[in-house]
Amino acid sequence: MDPIHHILVPTDFSEPSNRALALGLELARAFDSPLTLLHVWSMPNTGYAGALSWPIDEMVCVARTALDDTYYATVKVHPNTDAVLVEGNKEWKEILDVAKAWDCDLIVMGTHGRRGVPRFVLGSVAEKLVRLSPIPVVTVGMPRE
Repeated sequence: MDPIHHILVPTDFSEPSNRALALGLELARAFDSPLTLLHVWSMPNTGYAGALSWPIDEMVCVARTALDDTYYATVKVHPNTDAVLVEGNKEWKEILDVAKAWDCDLIVMGTHGRRGVPRFVLGSVAEKLVRLSPIPVVTVGMPRE
């Protein structure tokens, strides 16, 4: 098995993302690899009438704070950790762009495991990445009940 040189862990701060981070941390420690946390926040759709009055600065601040909290907890366990916050409405594309820019060779991400109409309406960032990523993607879901 080739060594893993840099791991990217996209997060939306959900339980599946936390489980993916735990696996990403295990791998980063085993391979002594850098780990980069990534959160992609989305600008509200300005087609909505009230969108122009949405508190964008506050939204960015909340995203930054959540990412910082995750970063500070992670860096205590794995000092070779970075955190990146980007804006984009196509999360899968932003994840691939960051993976390329940071020369990552593995993406570890959570998946909510939605099926049917919710998946059709919301889409699946993980599925899109698995299909389009030129680098390996490991998905971590919730245990089945």
